Amino acid sequence: MVVFSEVKTRATDSYGDPALAVTRAKQLRLRRLAVEWLQANDVHGVDLRFDVVAVLGVHVRVIEAAF
Repeated sequence: MVVFSEVKTRATDSYGDPALAVTRAKQLRLRRLAVEWLQANDVHGVDLRFDVVAVLGVHVRVIEAAF
């Protein structure tokens, strides 16, 4: 399995949950980049997963298979 992770960091919650910064547009861009990486590295036939890592201050939350 190949896991692609998007990490979003916030010092405080003034701007909301960091995970919410991974919009639909960002998800589509990450999927396109993943395809490019897989092709460039000749990777075929593997399971893929897209995780989001939300860091708020010192707290880290991993959302597996976020999209």
